[in-house]
Amino acid sequence: MASASASHSDARFGLDRRVTLLGPLPLDCGAALAPVQIAYETYGSLNADKSNAVLICHALTGDQYVASTHPTTGKPGWWQRLVGPGKPVDPARDFIICANVIGSCMGSSGPATVNPATGEPWGMDFPVLSIADMVRAQALLLDYLGIETLAAVIGGSMGGMQALSWPVLYPDRVRAALVIASTARHSAQNIAFHEVGRQAIMADPRWRKGAYYADGDVPASGLAVARMAAHITYLSEAGLTEKFGRRLQDKTGQDCANQTGGSSFGFDADFQIQSYLRHQGISFVDRFDANSYLYITRAMDYYDLALPYDGVLARAFMGTKTRFCLISFDTDWLYPTAESRRIVHALNAAGAEVSFVELSSPFGHDAFLLECPEMNRIVDGFLRAGAST
Repeated sequence: MASASASHSDARFGLDRRVTLLGPLPLDCGAALAPVQIAYETYGSLNADKSNAVLICHALTGDQYVASTHPTTGKPGWWQRLVGPGKPVDPARDFIICANVIGSCMGSSGPATVNPATGEPWGMDFPVLSIADMVRAQALLLDYLGIETLAAVIGGSMGGMQALSWPVLYPDRVRAALVIASTARHSAQNIAFHEVGRQAIMADPRWRKGAYYADGDVPASGLAVARMAAHITYLSEAGLTEKFGRRLQDKTGQDCANQTGGSSFGFDADFQIQSYLRHQGISFVDRFDANSYLYITRAMDYYDLALPYDGVLARAFMGTKTRFCLISFDTDWLYPTAESRRIVHALNAAGAEVSFVELSSPFGHDAFLLECPEMNRIVDGFLRAGAST
């Protein structure tokens, strides 16, 4: 989608917007962030009674370019299969907002932005964040945009954590929440994979305790390895086997289906899966900041929606008037269907209106970002049901 309509030519609305809000924004770590910079995009027009606003929350390495061309990679928006003209989230009907989370590196306050106290990038002096802090920053943005109530909040993966947190933190500001391939808490396995990635970054000699902005000599090797490790969790074994199997790289132009024909008997990327992961790691470095990766993965690890409620998730949703829809995928082992069912059971216990479906896909956790007509139909039906009530 190449353009976005502004409501009444309001400069607050449109593509590639940035705003600096005075704050302060109280954080769960006890600190306060001020000012608060937020980079965001909007698509469509806000209607007269401001009742058609839909907030889309992005995942760990996502950004505000949900349906527009990414300025660094030149690729289409990361959820252009779901968001756009004629799509389930349609700017002809919905006023769509997507903001870069605080802690990230695409324009919102984070380690790479300037600390007003020093005039230098924050680096590791940036305060440690939580998912709730990200949501509170989004609420500040909505206040700035003049939007009191969201028709819906939608997110997958870490975006789903934000979408699930919105009705808990702001029960009167969200009419519907759509949570896809997500969870209400990070498991020990999730935390373990993130720790591997963080240690890879911090072990890179170029990390220098996060102080690498001055010369631009970034910890690219560590960040690439972190991305490689995480990317494995986004895929399924069946999907990897189907796409790569044990096939070797074709380095000679000959058939390399056998086990030795293309082997280097060394440590080159002999297998196609090795080459694929290395490519994922190298390309990621061009668009993401290593310190942001540390901060956001840490926020995800701290995430446990039931913790403030004595570990009883249902209490988090007690009395909610928000409609919920949860979608999981049968091959997602990062946030498996059991995690979605746990949320659904808690919502049922709280008396909330909730629907749930598990979809079949060979693509693992990444299925929510790929072509999935079934998911699109569910999202479309859920949003239309809300619009008709």
